[in-house]
Amino acid sequence: MWYCRHEAQLRQALFFSAASIAGAFSGLLAYGIAHMDGVGGLAGWRWIFILEGILTVLVAISAYFILFDFPETASFLTSEERAFVVYRLKYQGQVEGHTGPQVAQDDQFKWKYVKSAFLDWQVWVNIWVYWGIVCPLYGIGLFLPTIIKALGYTSSTAQLLTVPIYITAAVLANGVAYLSDRKGKRSPFILACLCIMAVGFIMCISSHKPGVIYAGVFIAACALHPAFPGNITWLSNNLAGSTKRATGQAIQIAMGNLAGGKYTLVYLFKLLHLLSRNFWSDLLTCL
Repeated sequence: MWYCRHEAQLRQALFFSAASIAGAFSGLLAYGIAHMDGVGGLAGWRWIFILEGILTVLVAISAYFILFDFPETASFLTSEERAFVVYRLKYQGQVEGHTGPQVAQDDQFKWKYVKSAFLDWQVWVNIWVYWGIVCPLYGIGLFLPTIIKALGYTSSTAQLLTVPIYITAAVLANGVAYLSDRKGKRSPFILACLCIMAVGFIMCISSHKPGVIYAGVFIAACALHPAFPGNITWLSNNLAGSTKRATGQAIQIAMGNLAGGKYTLVYLFKLLHLLSRNFWSDLLTCL
């Protein structure tokens, strides 16, 4: 609603890399707040939820008054500025620096545009690409401290070792997004990131050395974070009209994130597998 196609991925990267920065600082905050164990008669982990939760509530309340949905309703813009933003979005050409036809988009809500998004093959094919990114991204993001701790580090050290990964991933996400916007290309950058991600996971699988595994996770995470906003932007750039674009992105994220749900159960399934294997092994031993 605010930016042209050739400006989209950098903005998406800034938005999503905020999660990486939050992951980095949450590790540092958790490390520091954990030392409050016993303060007020509460455990350290309780203080983590209390203090970080207060920040979330304050930001949520502030956002209601600070964020504006559309340029047409933004009070901080003059009438001329609002007209300019709306005009450049409605009649945006192709990538800046390239010649191309200026076609006005129909931004009126019509149910046929919603139906068109559900029937567009691009949306459903893009979801497969989304799964290829979000599944390993959730696997790393949700369990990164646990993964590092399993390499032989203490809990506090594991929290600290997550920081370089998140910071580097955020920097690379914005750098790749800038190049992608400048070149006007999405798929080559996504493909390159997925290939690099594969190298990182191969390192994790093929070695038992903690340093190599940590490096593999580092490489995989740093490749996944740039690919994520690229994939979101790739689809939105190819859906014309705000209604179809909004519907298509809702389908992409809703259906795509369903695949990430299984990664919250990975360790549970692994535990059940080990328990069942040990059960049958012990039973055969007794027999």
